[in-house]
Amino acid sequence: MENIDPQPQKPTPRPKRELTYIQKVWHTVGIVALLVIVVLIARVAFNVLLMILAATLIATYFHGLGNIIQRKTKWGRKPAMAISVGGSFAIIAALLWFMGTKIQYQVAQLSHSLPGTINAARGKLAETPVGQQVLTYLDDNSGKLFVTAQQFFSTSFGVLGNIYIILFLGIFFTVSPSVYKEGFLIIIPPEKKELWRCIIDRINVSLKGWLKGTLLSMVLITIMLVIGLSIVNIPAVLVLALFAGMLKIIPNFGSMVAMIPGVLLALTVSTNTAIVVALIYMVSQTIVSNIVTPIIQNKIINLPPALTIISQVIMGTLSGALGIILSVPLLAIIVILADELYVKKINEGQPKPEVDAKQVPLTD
Repeated sequence: MENIDPQPQKPTPRPKRELTYIQKVWHTVGIVALLVIVVLIARVAFNVLLMILAATLIATYFHGLGNIIQRKTKWGRKPAMAISVGGSFAIIAALLWFMGTKIQYQVAQLSHSLPGTINAARGKLAETPVGQQVLTYLDDNSGKLFVTAQQFFSTSFGVLGNIYIILFLGIFFTVSPSVYKEGFLIIIPPEKKELWRCIIDRINVSLKGWLKGTLLSMVLITIMLVIGLSIVNIPAVLVLALFAGMLKIIPNFGSMVAMIPGVLLALTVSTNTAIVVALIYMVSQTIVSNIVTPIIQNKIINLPPALTIISQVIMGTLSGALGIILSVPLLAIIVILADELYVKKINEGQPKPEVDAKQVPLTD
């Protein structure tokens, strides 16, 4: 009789060791701490990406100006780019040299008169019931507004550090843009390289359109306010106009913020003067925003106004002033990426709409 080996016995599973309450608490704390660290790293990395985008805009400006010089003069690429970069810095230095003393005097004048201007504005507001409610609200929330403004204008490395990094990155991108473009395309699979070249070209055209419209709008709004406020005899005209011109880079909100100091100064003269100054600001902003800018920005992607405001609020919360300034070009880039990588792909298999033969014009 054959001996039948008994079936091997399965090893008895070891009983699961249940975590104690203290261990569960420490595990939870560790997971939360890890998530917080990841969020903080992502936020810092996002600010770095914004600085790279700002540097890309600087390089786009220099190359766009170089293209114009090259077309007009028929010179080589290197002389055109040298004039583009050197000429831009020379113009800025000349403006600061000729207008620096006047700007400094007007800034001192504005700083000296600002406390009295604010007190005069408070007195004007206190004369009406609505103004009293506004003053009560501002007094109750002054500390909260100060903290919000402080956070709003804070950045990751400080304002001067960010400007330094952005400027030098922009110069490096200007000197050898193909190195960074081809370096990015190296990591793209061969079958996707043509698609990403098309995406980069679309983004380049969109950023150029935004830059042209924004820069010309800043110059025009500055000139119009200098003329308009000079007619009304408002003090510190040049500073107010330059302030409004710089804030023009922030759509929607920049125009409202720029109007505040001008109207406050006008209130020290009379209420009618303040109304006239407010009208000057609104008319200038309307002409530039609704007539001039759309004509120049004909190549930029058409963004819905509500979507622009939402992106500004989100970017301002995440990255402060730099995020608000770059919210529109960043939104344009996101829309282009979504269009090229998603929308066009899902519409590839869709049948094209039938065209009525009667509506098609006949050609000879």
